[in-house]
Amino acid sequence: MALTLSYFAWVRERMGIADETVTPPAGVATIGDLIGWLAERDEPGTWAFSEPAQIRAAIDGRMAGAGALLPARGEIALFPPVTGG
Repeated sequence: MALTLSYFAWVRERMGIADETVTPPAGVATIGDLIGWLAERDEPGTWAFSEPAQIRAAIDGRMAGAGALLPARGEIALFPPVTGG
């Protein structure tokens, strides 16, 4: 499973990169699992994903909740809640 992760807004700032390609370990099957793995993987991830309830995700451009299954390939966008007027 090779996924392209794209980070936006303060998630990008905290991660220190805009995107990366990862192969999550076995057992990482959902968006929630992915966020948990990223939070444990390294210091930037710990900082960026310390509050998983504040993270929104999209799989290939479609909004996805924490329980959404990860695709075998694709783009996962991770970003804070969007506000606007």
